[in-house]
Amino acid sequence: MKVIAFNGSAREHGNTSILLKTALERIEAASIETRLIWLGNKPLGGCMACYKCLKNRDGKCAQEDIINHYLEQMMEADGIILGSPTYFADVSCNMKALIERCGMVSRVNGDMLKRKVGAAVVAARRAGAYHAFSSLNSFFLIGQMIVVGSSYWNLGKGKDPGDVREDAEGMKTMKDLGDNMVYLLKKIGDEG
Repeated sequence: MKVIAFNGSAREHGNTSILLKTALERIEAASIETRLIWLGNKPLGGCMACYKCLKNRDGKCAQEDIINHYLEQMMEADGIILGSPTYFADVSCNMKALIERCGMVSRVNGDMLKRKVGAAVVAARRAGAYHAFSSLNSFFLIGQMIVVGSSYWNLGKGKDPGDVREDAEGMKTMKDLGDNMVYLLKKIGDEG
């Protein structure tokens, strides 16, 4: 089994990364392979509505860039975690580009990500996290994926890098999220 996590923050080692790594540590402890991918701080282009993916139906975006590699990583994984900071009450632009393009390619190719396990993780300074959380979960739900929850909304609060470590409830939520993802992946694996 394998879980892939995407860090949509412009800060490679900021609060979003800390939250994702906390969940991934629990998953790794259960002998499930994990990988964390940072989307970077250079802009990724969003969907151009060219519909070439619909015409080609080859499981790829027609734009020639890193997004197709990310989509391949999603296809190889049993679980996908999307993490983003909260920017103006929503996800980062790079996370939005990933969602738009991977979501569109998946949809027009028979919901390629169907029945994979998905989880959203959000870092917020104070507010706006629930809308970002909803944006991430919408990617999973429209793609017929199975969404994992935790002991609270999957978010942590902190302004400066490292501040989320002081959010005891947020850190516990990430640990519980990792444990819940392990539980679900193993249940699905037992049934498969």
